[in-house]
Amino acid sequence: MDYDRSIQEFEKLRERHPNDPAAVNHLLTAIQIRELYRMGAMNTGEYSNDSFIGQAHRPADPKIKEQIKQLVAQAEDLEERELKANPNNVDAIYARGVTRAQFAVYTALLERAWFSALRNAVGARHDHERVLELDSNYLDAKLVVGAHNYVMGSLPWSVKVAVALVGLSGSKEKGLAYLREVAGGNVESSVDAKVVLALFLRREHRYDDARALMHELAARYPRNYLFPLEEANLLRSTGHAQEAAAGYRKIWQNGREGKYGNLHYEVSAYALGELLRGQKDYANSAAAFEMVGEVSDPDPEVQQKANLAAGEMYDLLQQRDLAMKKYQTVLAENGSTAPAEAARKHIKEAYRE
Repeated sequence: MDYDRSIQEFEKLRERHPNDPAAVNHLLTAIQIRELYRMGAMNTGEYSNDSFIGQAHRPADPKIKEQIKQLVAQAEDLEERELKANPNNVDAIYARGVTRAQFAVYTALLERAWFSALRNAVGARHDHERVLELDSNYLDAKLVVGAHNYVMGSLPWSVKVAVALVGLSGSKEKGLAYLREVAGGNVESSVDAKVVLALFLRREHRYDDARALMHELAARYPRNYLFPLEEANLLRSTGHAQEAAAGYRKIWQNGREGKYGNLHYEVSAYALGELLRGQKDYANSAAAFEMVGEVSDPDPEVQQKANLAAGEMYDLLQQRDLAMKKYQTVLAENGSTAPAEAARKHIKEAYRE
């Protein structure tokens, strides 16, 4: 998650290989993921169900959006140039599929244009299926094909029938099998496949299998707090509240010790507060929510949600003065959000479960 340094390195790579679309794709991916993280859209738990479709985060930076579109156009130009010379250039087809996949992410999560995202995702799948036709051992191509198969296979029956009419189909089992192949291979996309596989396993309520993947990645990338955070979330989902709480506290402590740099590890305190809230331990829950404000530059969305939640805990503890202060803080932070609307209601009438 050292995005700035990653982007610097990929910039150098693109300068050394100006005609290689793969170099452009790597830079594109790094810039896009950094922006998604800045927007607050990198918490895998939000994608464990379909609620993310209606959940908007902070808007994307217009300059970054323009940069991403320029990189997509540059990569596509290089790919088409190579494919014009050799239509069966497997690396160029693969690169085009990666560009389309990244643009699908862009249109979905930055533009929130779902049908456009679907078109790009379908194009990416077709490219990578073509790659596998030309070279069945091109394991990286199974990431996009596997992910798309799972998504198509997860659609309601009525929707499956509709998409089948335009030539789309999918199988959850095939999708998971492909992702396992990539995750178990020693290829560039193996780590990506483990992340996607863990997400899909969580949606299937196969929490232990998903947690094993997160545990492995947490050990491999100790400066990335998202992996141990997801492991703790999965423990919470399986009823292991004590172990989950210990996981959240460990992330918090590591963050306080500087192990995550300037990353927003304070989300672990918010998650701890939510866990304790579910146990009706309102006093310790409020204390956990208050911890979010102890970091020097907390994520504004997390901070506002934590202040609202702390106020609600104080109301339940019948500490109305403290609750009112928290609600006023929520309104001062940003008065046009869902937490702000809830704070206005609680100011008029104390929160009750």
